[in-house]
Amino acid sequence: MFLAIASLLLQTDPAPACTAMDAALPPSLAAWAVRGSGNINDLTKPVVFASISPEDQAKLDTQKPGQVRTVADALAAIRNAPRTVATGGMTRVPLRIEKAGRYGIALDQPGWIDIAPIEGNPPGSVADGKPLASVQHGHGPACSTIRKIVRFDLQPGLYRLTLAKLTKPQAKVMLVTGD
Repeated sequence: MFLAIASLLLQTDPAPACTAMDAALPPSLAAWAVRGSGNINDLTKPVVFASISPEDQAKLDTQKPGQVRTVADALAAIRNAPRTVATGGMTRVPLRIEKAGRYGIALDQPGWIDIAPIEGNPPGSVADGKPLASVQHGHGPACSTIRKIVRFDLQPGLYRLTLAKLTKPQAKVMLVTGD
């Protein structure tokens, strides 16, 4: 009996190998396969960000626009510019949500994904504060380069997207609408 079951298990076909990564993505993720299509103002298309050290990110967070006024300021900025890190890095970017709904953040590698309201939202809109609780965690589809998708219920307003504990020097990220 045991040999018969073992024989049947050996006869089953292995899972099909992926012939092309990101070739059969659902409509809500189709933009993921388009190279170089996004920018910091439109995360509905994939964007690649440098992964920098938490210390360098903290420096960037405290910089104010217009701090470079002289050649000496420019040279200091170049000398102190963030460097990419191979692992354990992070990136932080602003995110504007125009319409309330459930949104996902797709990421090409393991890492932490947090979204928090940005200070200065109009009264009665998204409250300032700590990272929001996610409502769903999942993986990308089979045969895709999407490693994880974390979903949040978001109201219109400005947010700060933080990707942390990244495992590569660059992170590909995309805002996902729909399922």
